[in-house]
Amino acid sequence: MGTCCGESSLGAPARAHLRPSSCSRPWHNSTRKMPALSSGSSSSLCTVCTSLSCPMSHRLPGPTMSPLWLSSPWTDAEAQQFLRFVEASEVLSARQNVAYHVVYREGPLYPINQIRNVALAQALTPYVFLSDIDFLPAYSLYDYLRASIEQLELGSRRKAALVVPAFETLHYQFSFPTSKAELLALLDAGSVYTFRYHEWPRGHAPTDYARWREAQAPYRVQWAVDYEPYVVVPRDCPRYDPRFVGFGWNKVAHIMELDAQEYEFLVLPEAFTIHLPHTPSLDISRFRSSTTYRDCLQALKDEFLQDLSRHYGAAALKYLTALQQPEAP
Repeated sequence: MGTCCGESSLGAPARAHLRPSSCSRPWHNSTRKMPALSSGSSSSLCTVCTSLSCPMSHRLPGPTMSPLWLSSPWTDAEAQQFLRFVEASEVLSARQNVAYHVVYREGPLYPINQIRNVALAQALTPYVFLSDIDFLPAYSLYDYLRASIEQLELGSRRKAALVVPAFETLHYQFSFPTSKAELLALLDAGSVYTFRYHEWPRGHAPTDYARWREAQAPYRVQWAVDYEPYVVVPRDCPRYDPRFVGFGWNKVAHIMELDAQEYEFLVLPEAFTIHLPHTPSLDISRFRSSTTYRDCLQALKDEFLQDLSRHYGAAALKYLTALQQPEAP
């Protein structure tokens, strides 16, 4: 793996320290993986996990799903703990389509985009589904994605990000739906919600869930401020900007650059993934409680937008204009 402080996808160097200086983000850049996986599949799942979310790897899709690449930022002790966890697990130790990558780090800030890039760089398939470990995709998603990629004739002449609509449940004991019809029944019953509906609806509002309910074919949606869907993209898509660490804007910036590079956002009518409940992350608590943390994130946003303008010129003006608009009540 290359250096963690190399070039971002915009060409701007990833700083060793954020502004203000109290937001430093050191980590080691060595990785470890196991086992070697075949490149025979057409798409794969790239995800990240923490020591808190490791047990969720038991719920990863079964043998009909594609290869999985997981990367995690841990200390030596946490890496050894995870190794013992895998070896003791009948489910995980028997699987041959999962690769694990450990990014050794120092410091308190979670290098979320760096570890996403680690997983993405190791993928062998032409397409990847960019997700997080606390989501469980539909059982038939892999076969459906393969068919959709072929039917939509994606390739060098058509750049597209296939949006997999995201939902969530607040129940720890949960019977996972086997079809869109079952999911809609759970949604109507209040057992499932559109993702972050109560906390951050604008993050997924452009997906247009009302349209998705009735959709029979993929439909195009437009980029909007703070849009952060989970998408299927070509393996050579822009990398995540490693300057974003901890909580806030890590996926938003990536989706914005996909839009700047003229990717179409196509929502798949039969696809879905569901977020499972877990303990809140430490970084969310830091964001909510620390003015310095929020100031650092704002500084990174400003820096990212400046780089976006330098790289894409007049085409990037729409992002600056949109972000200057007052938020709707």
